[in-house]
Amino acid sequence: MRWQEGCTDSGRLFVEIQQRGYRSTSRSLRRWLEPLRSTVAPTPRRSKAPTVRHVVSWFTRHPGTLASGQQLRLKRILTRCPALADHRRHIDFATMMTNLDGHLLPRWLKVAEGSELPPLRVFARNLRKDLDAVTACLTLPYFSGIVEGHVNRVKFLKRQGYGRVNFDLLRRRVLRTPGGNHTG
Repeated sequence: MRWQEGCTDSGRLFVEIQQRGYRSTSRSLRRWLEPLRSTVAPTPRRSKAPTVRHVVSWFTRHPGTLASGQQLRLKRILTRCPALADHRRHIDFATMMTNLDGHLLPRWLKVAEGSELPPLRVFARNLRKDLDAVTACLTLPYFSGIVEGHVNRVKFLKRQGYGRVNFDLLRRRVLRTPGGNHTG
């Protein structure tokens, strides 16, 4: 019966039948299962629950880019969990980021602050603290990606020599590493 349900792991089967009083060895069970492995195909397993990473990617991607199976699974998840459905309504923030629609931010903040989701309210409150900068980020086409990349590279070099080098050596390593300024 368990084989037909899709459980083909002899270790798991051994534990289950041992709990029901099976007294022989796991090797005997494996020998008994061997003919089943080569002839009878078990029914397919039920699909596993999606990982958090999958659900987050389904949330944040444009709905048109989701496969039909992904859309169906997302719809099932949203009907089972109303809190996630509420989160889904606030994903407009991701759209604002991609389309640079910073002028929509005040309206979104008002809706998010009225939400029943505490993490979303905290996020909106923190955005309000620096509203001008956030609006500029969501409106202007400029970004600090290149600068952040250089900062990340310097921190990596600093960590490599932690406790063993002084500032002069760190400076030379930063200047001579690919991606750095090669003039010094």
